[in-house]
Amino acid sequence: MKSIIIAGTHSGSGKTTITLGIMECLKRRGLRVAPFKVGPDFIDPGYHRLVTGRPSINLDGWMCSEYFVQETFSRHGADADIAVIEGVMGLFDGIGGNQEAGSTAQIAKIVGAPVVLVVDAKSQARSAAALVKGFAEFDPQVRIAGVIFNNVGSDNHGRILRDAVDALGSGIKVLGCLPRDERLHIPSRHLGLMTVEENPLPAEFLEHLVEVIWDNLDLGLLWAAGTPYGIEQSLPFPQVSGLDTGHAGPVSRPDTISIAVARDNAFCFVYEDNLRLLREAGAEIVEFSPLRDDRLPAGIAGIYLPGGYPELFADTLAENKTMKAEVHMMIERGMPLYAECGGFIYLTKGVMADPWSSQQADARTESGEQPGLPLHEFVGIFPVTTRMLARRKALGYRQVEFTADSILGPAGTVARGHEFHYSEMGEMPSRIKRSYRVSKNDVDLGTEGYRSKNCLASYLHLHFGSSPGMAAAFVESCRKFAGAKKKKSIKSN
Repeated sequence: MKSIIIAGTHSGSGKTTITLGIMECLKRRGLRVAPFKVGPDFIDPGYHRLVTGRPSINLDGWMCSEYFVQETFSRHGADADIAVIEGVMGLFDGIGGNQEAGSTAQIAKIVGAPVVLVVDAKSQARSAAALVKGFAEFDPQVRIAGVIFNNVGSDNHGRILRDAVDALGSGIKVLGCLPRDERLHIPSRHLGLMTVEENPLPAEFLEHLVEVIWDNLDLGLLWAAGTPYGIEQSLPFPQVSGLDTGHAGPVSRPDTISIAVARDNAFCFVYEDNLRLLREAGAEIVEFSPLRDDRLPAGIAGIYLPGGYPELFADTLAENKTMKAEVHMMIERGMPLYAECGGFIYLTKGVMADPWSSQQADARTESGEQPGLPLHEFVGIFPVTTRMLARRKALGYRQVEFTADSILGPAGTVARGHEFHYSEMGEMPSRIKRSYRVSKNDVDLGTEGYRSKNCLASYLHLHFGSSPGMAAAFVESCRKFAGAKKKKSIKSN
């Protein structure tokens, strides 16, 4: 399988739009394109899925082991002609300034993919070559096979850029010079681009994007650049000593259980590998919508509420009283439920209608409510209110250690994830049990992971690939609940 990484010199260089255009052009050539995204992002993979018709898989070298990244890359790309991987931030940007963990460069080395560097050429001419030279020489183990200049002002501007890179004598080829074009702008908001659920790309957008790529990018050179290097790309990988991979392949067993996963416009942030690992542990994934459905799916033994934008659909979620009552009832009955970020917000008393400002800090109650602001009422398992903020509340990688047994595993389990939100809650009462101790770069951030019966909720998006036993533990918790429910039904009859 060929593979390329579309990387940028910085965030906002245009790599998402260019990646989508390349994917669409390759697909129209009759090629099977396997999409991937470096890092913990949920929004870009949605657009990848729209264009390619396949789930886009996150590759993260900080949250997951090198073995897991290699294995999931080969697994999801096994039937493809080419893997197209969109990078995150700048090529070498990761968790810190003195290490590569979490960076696009790290993934390039792990999976052996050549890098195509996207350079925003606006307000640059020959200086752009110095930038390319610096990126090419920063880490010799990362192979930059080509450059795409974006926001090129004219044909003459493009000629200067090409001549400057050719003069380096490095062998790096300019694959294309893409003109400035406001028609290729994708709307965004505080967490990044608008989700594909809200902003499905219109046909005319894709047609114009394809036209721009075909007219200004040498797809033949791009295809030639995608030759793997550096590692053996074969399955199965050898067993790594001491590593619990948790990947035994799809499970066929008589005690397979059903887990309801919320997936709609309000709840769309979930790692595809989390769902894969649940399936491999013996779960059937049944999707449902807290926005549209009146009831939970029949016959389920557990619930997974991923993140998303519940605050944008607060009216509809609040008005769906039958769904809220069912979720509340199932939690009270002891059904295992795992919720993260937006899913966690859905389990609180509700969300304030308007952004909260620091000037109003003294006007809130202990649970976080603010007099005078309307409240969209949610499920109410956790006795706090959520407020949206004008500024970002939290961003970054997190490591957790379980301080108590939970539906995701025993005390002592260590897992990794990511946190990113513009909301905050009132102080959680002490009677609500905590399950995690959270750290960032070895700095203790306190406790989190709130429990109510068999419900576990957190602001963190945990990647099950960071500790694959979590998926199996969740499925086993659901299986025990289903077994106990069956025994109770037999006794009552």
